[in-house]
Amino acid sequence: MTAVLDAFESPSSRLSLEDVMGATGLARSTAHRMLTTLTKLSWVRRIPEGYGLGTRATSFSDWGNTSMELRHVAAPVLHELQMSTGTVVHLAVLKGAHVHYLDKLGGRFAASVPSRVGGRAPAHGTALGKAILAWLPPEEVDELVGADLGRMTPRTISNLSVFHQELHRVRERRGLAFEQGECFPSVACVSSAILGADGPVGSISLSVSGRIPLEKMAPLVADATRRVSAELFPRRASVPAAESHPLHTWSAETLASILATSSGRWM
Repeated sequence: MTAVLDAFESPSSRLSLEDVMGATGLARSTAHRMLTTLTKLSWVRRIPEGYGLGTRATSFSDWGNTSMELRHVAAPVLHELQMSTGTVVHLAVLKGAHVHYLDKLGGRFAASVPSRVGGRAPAHGTALGKAILAWLPPEEVDELVGADLGRMTPRTISNLSVFHQELHRVRERRGLAFEQGECFPSVACVSSAILGADGPVGSISLSVSGRIPLEKMAPLVADATRRVSAELFPRRASVPAAESHPLHTWSAETLASILATSSGRWM
């Protein structure tokens, strides 16, 4: 389905079934089945010329810019990551206080994680969101997530000071973010941000059900985001990370105050 959507190069693209077959390499029956499914889900619509993008696809306001280019460049990396780990792989961007899912791969295991392409989730409750927010100035984080962090599950961090502690730990882990049942019960994730010249442009995560350890898979996520970043921003790849975009953090005095907050679960 990703290959079919990628065949539409712009919101005004008009493709016949044969055009889709030529662009994707899919057999006629497979291409027709995919188009029928995408039409039912409003990603594609039927038009006299054949097919055009549906309302769900064109709702991405920055089509043709960073998000769609990011999705296109990341697609082969996500596929390789999913095949090598057997986990559910997500690609997301930050929009306001939420992460928006641009892509999701996982084969038959994808249904075990209740996320969807085009959907969104509160950034503070996801590894995807933490990985991005950790690269932003604390004041910007406050403005984005607000003072009252909602709970999706009993494990969701709902205190802003505790959340800043968590972002500090993400920075100490060189950008790797973890979450265990904070967004969806019984789903654990590890994520890393895709960095551009001016900061994070998105993030990639691995998700598993239950308590499967993710620490050994974390380097694969970090490597995937570095590869996508290098493809999108080749100039940045030649600059040391500390020089290209230093990690923002609190002042020593403020950080000491935050870290003094009692939170045994998250320390």
